[in-house]
Amino acid sequence: MTRAHQHTPHYAEGVHHAEDVHRPGHGHSSPEGHEHGDTDLAEILDLDAEVLSEHIASITAWLPLKSEPHRIVDLGSGTGAGTFALLDRFPDAHVTAVDTSAGHLQLLREKACARGAEGRVRTVQADLDSDHWPDLGRPDLVWASASMHHMSDPGRTLGRVRELLAPGGLFAVVELAGFPRFLPADAPEGRPGLEERAHAATESFHAEHVPHRGADWGPMLTAAGFTVEDERTVTVDIEGARSEAVGRYAHGSLRRIRDVAAPALDAEDLAALDGLLDPDGPDSLLRREDLAVRTQRTVWAARRA
Repeated sequence: MTRAHQHTPHYAEGVHHAEDVHRPGHGHSSPEGHEHGDTDLAEILDLDAEVLSEHIASITAWLPLKSEPHRIVDLGSGTGAGTFALLDRFPDAHVTAVDTSAGHLQLLREKACARGAEGRVRTVQADLDSDHWPDLGRPDLVWASASMHHMSDPGRTLGRVRELLAPGGLFAVVELAGFPRFLPADAPEGRPGLEERAHAATESFHAEHVPHRGADWGPMLTAAGFTVEDERTVTVDIEGARSEAVGRYAHGSLRRIRDVAAPALDAEDLAALDGLLDPDGPDSLLRREDLAVRTQRTVWAARRA
């Protein structure tokens, strides 16, 4: 196994970090019946795809495949960032997109129709923590971006993925180092370091609800019977000037942690955070020209013997 530390200044992973706040469930959705939260998260997932599309394409190109896959399963597909990157990368492949959210899967189907790819996409609504998985076929490639850390029993899920894969098939696991950071260290004026304090204020929530976020999946994949063939850690730094969507991405992401962070922030920090989140205010994130997307992602490519 090799480990490459990539320093990629212009790319970021198309992964779905925002669901880690407010939702202690599985997969990539808000629970059924929480339509507003589901819609709000869908917006963030679409911004992931828009802002971070180049890097997810670079990950799909990096995968150590022995031949092009024809049957792919995307576990925790959200609104389809990974699904469509995989379809673009492998023009002869069909993708089964699995998610707990009916709303997200409906959006994914609509996107597939708009792209003329509806014949290459199948959607399956399922909870991957349930005792019984639906029939997902016999894929050559399984893709799981920021979804494995939501499993209540990751070892069991990894074992089931191994059983699902065709012999010689590849499992690609993408994991987050945490939420992206967007503001300079000296921002905002008068409350420097606010972003780090806001994230620190959510740590106990994440430790309780998503304890496997940021995990080293290599040993767990090996324990589940996979052979880890390669691992790649990517450092991301995207300047906000490259896309106006970065401001919306920052705003939506920090808006989602606000209520969890609020009880641990002092009054001045909370007021400054609310100023950043006020879309019409003079300090709004949507008006700033000094934003960037900074984060790290690690990808494991593991093969079923």
